[in-house]
Amino acid sequence: MVQFGPRCRMRWCPSSVLHLLRCVWSRYCTRRGKSRLPLWIRESWAYILLLVRSLCFNSLTDSDVVFDSVFEPVFWTVDYVTRWFGKVFVCLVVVLTSSILAIVYLILLPMVIDTYSPAWIAWHLTYGHWNLVMIVFHYYKSAKTPPGCPPTVKNDSPFVAVCKKCIMPKPARTHHCGICNRCILKMDHHCPWLNNCVGHFNHRYFFSFCLVMAMGCVYCSISGRYLFLDAYNAIETHYQTPAPHYTFKEKFINKCIIYMWVLTSTTAVFLGALTFWHAVLISRGETSIEKHINSKETKRLAKRGRAYKNPFNYGRLNNWKVFLGVEKRSHWVTRVLLPSGHLPLCDGLTWDTLPFKKDMMPV
Repeated sequence: MVQFGPRCRMRWCPSSVLHLLRCVWSRYCTRRGKSRLPLWIRESWAYILLLVRSLCFNSLTDSDVVFDSVFEPVFWTVDYVTRWFGKVFVCLVVVLTSSILAIVYLILLPMVIDTYSPAWIAWHLTYGHWNLVMIVFHYYKSAKTPPGCPPTVKNDSPFVAVCKKCIMPKPARTHHCGICNRCILKMDHHCPWLNNCVGHFNHRYFFSFCLVMAMGCVYCSISGRYLFLDAYNAIETHYQTPAPHYTFKEKFINKCIIYMWVLTSTTAVFLGALTFWHAVLISRGETSIEKHINSKETKRLAKRGRAYKNPFNYGRLNNWKVFLGVEKRSHWVTRVLLPSGHLPLCDGLTWDTLPFKKDMMPV
């Protein structure tokens, strides 16, 4: 009979025991989960585990990767809500603009015709309707025009990177939009008020809409300031003497004038600031996303003692010509001051870099 000494005794390895217990517990939990836990809970739990494991996926993990992974559910929720509320925002723009137009045509226009001289009436009618046509045209075009996407088939167009989400080549100035779930050529931002991305093919429409809408709001605010003061004083209740009697129609008209002036003045301030900011970016040959990227590159190269230069900055005047699609002097009228559906000067896939090779028209 063979006897085992102390050195030959069978010893349990702690790691083996833990592995055995882990297998038993996982099989037990799997059986229980299949019978009790709903499918959406198991899928959510698997997704959370995948996010946690992605934090230590490889040695290239940095703070940006960790931040994106941790807040991925938040980003997904924001993208989903923004995508759904885009139609609500578009309806809100249409309803608010239509209400201002109704007040102008039904209340203010009869006052203008009764009180102003023929020259002032002609000026108000001309400018007001030009502004209205420009607003409607550019809002419709900016909302309905696709911003432009890179081709999904194999082509010879140069690219600078591969999109991590589309797994497709990205040309220069192209970025992925999480709300539209696609890459956008020369993406500026996703605008919920348009329910559309602002990119290469509708950037001009978006800026023109912001500009003419801000001009229209300023026009209504300045033209109706005295009517607003009269209407506000009419509904003021702090009187030394008994308040004058106003009919329901007069009270309704006064409240409509106050509503119009407050809405247009508020919109003029915020939309005017947004328009000014985009005008500065266009003058520098940047988009909103490129502003952030160029700032980071400037700081990064500054630490190395080098200066960063935006390769798409052709000079202020040339930047505006490229953005507006101006190729000759008459285009300042036909393509800028009047509604125009012309395409941009380039296809959005390839861009001229410094030095600018095109011979732009001198002004």
